[in-house]
This record gives sequence, C-alpha cells and structure tokens, in this order.
Amino acid sequence: MTDSPYKSISSFLETHYRHFNAAALMDAAKAYNEQIANGHKMMITMAGAMSTAELGLSLAEMIRQDKVHIITCTGANLEEDIFNLVAHNHYKRVPHYRDLSPEDEEELLAQHYNRVTDTCIPEEEAMRRIEKQLVSVWQKASDEGKRYFPYEYLYQLIRTGALNKYFQIDPKDSWIVAACEKNIPIIVPGWEDSTTANMFAARCLTNEFAPHIVKNGIEYMMFLAEWYQQSAGNKGVGFFQIGGGIAGDFPICTVPMLRQDLELKQIPFWSYFCQISDSTTSYGSYSGAVPNEKITWEKLDKNTPRFVIESDATIVAPLIFAYVLGW
Repeated sequence: MTDSPYKSISSFLETHYRHFNAAALMDAAKAYNEQIANGHKMMITMAGAMSTAELGLSLAEMIRQDKVHIITCTGANLEEDIFNLVAHNHYKRVPHYRDLSPEDEEELLAQHYNRVTDTCIPEEEAMRRIEKQLVSVWQKASDEGKRYFPYEYLYQLIRTGALNKYFQIDPKDSWIVAACEKNIPIIVPGWEDSTTANMFAARCLTNEFAPHIVKNGIEYMMFLAEWYQQSAGNKGVGFFQIGGGIAGDFPICTVPMLRQDLELKQIPFWSYFCQISDSTTSYGSYSGAVPNEKITWEKLDKNTPRFVIESDATIVAPLIFAYVLGW
C-alpha cells in the first residue's frame, strides 16, 4: 500500500476540485478565507437538519477559531444539536429508510422514535430530557419577570452544568456548546416551528408560563439590525447560507431594511454570499434563485463575491469548513 500524496484534506481538494460544483466549492472556500483575512465578520445560516447530521463535528471548531461570528438557524437546528449531545447513544440509524412501509414508520413511532431521513431521534432520552431542563430556566425567568431569546435559554441551561451528566458525545463536537463558550448570538426566526417551542406553547396553554417570556421574531430582527451596524463597519458582513428557507430569508433582509426602511444608505451590503443548495434553479423559488436576483433587493452589491454550490450540504459544508480551518 503506497503512501497518499495528500498530506491534508485541503491539498486533496486543491488537486481534484477543479470544475463545476467542485470548482464552485473551492472558489467559495478561498473567498471565505479572504473575508476573514480582510477583517470581515461571517454569518452562517442553517436550514434542514444540519444538527442531526452532526455538522457540529466541523462547525464547532469554526466557531472556536473565530471563523464564524453569528449564526442564524431554524428552531430544529438549535435544539437538535443539544438532543444529540445528551442522547447520541440512543439514536437509531435506518440506512434502508427509502424502503420503509407505513407500517414500519408506525413501528418507529411506537418505539418513540422520530425519524429524520436515515436518523431517528429518541423522544424520551432526547426531547423529554431537554424539556425537563428547559422548564427550569423558563420558570426562573418567569419568577424574575425577565425575557430572553430562545438561544439565551439554552446558553443558561448549558452554563448551569445541569446537562453535563447526560453528555454522550464529546462537548467539543457540539456547535451550541462552542457558540455558548464564545457567547455568539444565534438568531432563530420562526422558533415557534420546533419541538421545544411546541413544549413551551403547551405550557402557555395551561397557563404555566406567559408567551412573552420568550422574545419574538420582530425583536430578533431589531437585535440583528443593531448587531449588523456594530459589526459591519464600512466593510459589510459575509453571508454563508446552508440550504434555503427562513434561516436564510430572514437575516439577509436586514441590510435592505436598514438601507431602505431606515434610509441608512451608508450601511454596507453583505460582503460575501455563498449558498449550498439542492434546490433546482427555478422561477419564483427563493431557495432556487440565483444570487444576482438579490442585487435588485439591495441585499448584495454587483461587486459582492457570489457563489452557489448545487449539492448536498452534508457533503459540501464539512469540506469547506475543513479548507477554511486548514485541515
């Protein structure tokens, strides 16, 4: 067996990733590095089930090495990283998921598994375990008459150490733990569309909590607008989008809101844009829209570096992160 000529993932990518989507991956990764080298901050947005796909294995190190400065994600991605942290050994993988019958799906339900493609999340060990812990921080805020964003409640929970005894993966592989240690903001538009939010809503229906103790989407937009003004300087902030949907749609609108609705024309555009998408380029589909369309909305400038990598984010994102990290 001969020794590999490649001493790193990066050297392999530089040798073989030369054309088509592979070339777009390399171009985007190199431009990402240029953004960081030139002092730009970077936002990463996450749709889909990236946390259940264990993106934390590479994203956590990106956060620790200051390659990511703010994250926008769905409520599912916020909670599913923590689910994996405390219940990893109880997850069930179903590699033959394409062959499952409705009866097979019903059997998984009977076993208290919730399926995400080939991975089943255990309800008792993951969801209910976290629910019990979240109730304590919700209760504390309620008793003190305080209000927080969804991610702040998770940070509070992590910092109490109450979850430590349940850890089933190395916490260095949890991107939420890394984000908590760096205290970076996590914007979660539409948090209501998540398991933990459903738990919270149920308790509001029984009058255990008042809805207002969780800050809402408008407050998130206001927070993000202030963060952007403080962080962009005259350079702008980079925007790295994984998937489509609200995780990308919500934060990218911050710039046109500042420039158009507040008439702050000095606010710089997003300084870099990359989207990993498996959505077919199409008419009327925001997730399938080419980046040039964003110029007409004052989200990007005609000179903004723009990239689309049409592929599976579970394959592409770790490779780009590896390159940016110099692995």
